[in-house]
Amino acid sequence: MAENAYREIITKAVCGKGKKFSQSAHTVTPTHKPSNILGCWVINHKFKTQYQKDAVVVEGTYDINTWYSYNNNTRTEVVCETVGYRDRVPLTLRDKRAFSDRADVSCRPLQEPNCLEAKIAPNGNKVVAQVEREFLVEVIGETKVKVRVDDDGLIETEETEEDEELEKELNGLDSEFLTEDEDTESEE
Repeated sequence: MAENAYREIITKAVCGKGKKFSQSAHTVTPTHKPSNILGCWVINHKFKTQYQKDAVVVEGTYDINTWYSYNNNTRTEVVCETVGYRDRVPLTLRDKRAFSDRADVSCRPLQEPNCLEAKIAPNGNKVVAQVEREFLVEVIGETKVKVRVDDDGLIETEETEEDEELEKELNGLDSEFLTEDEDTESEE
């Protein structure tokens, strides 16, 4: 194979990937001293990403809604608190041939934030919610790709009789005839 049989192409491609599973304990402060936890769920998840050299930082917020009973289980109430988090997702796959640190980041939750368990804190006045989440990140940037070039190069085809006839017909067209038709249409 010849020395010039390969070419380098600069293209956008996935230059890094990473995945991270996290668990966090968040403290929610209800307005009354809880007797029992009746339910807890996570809603309104929002996040943004920031690319660093060897990782992607995912920062976000979500609302923790806790339904609880109080006053010796005679009344219920829902308390909602917005909490924040910051996850550093290390890139386990990285392309060392990437050209610049400027890159696009694609991030999607494999596991949306979800409450695993909610219990009354030991002091009895707060609720501790255990939340899990998991993200997959991909860094898209410019990189070099080597491709093999066909040794034969381009193959030139011979003109056929049909090509010659078509060329003769096109050369025989009266271009003024076409212009007159366009003028007639615009006058109408």
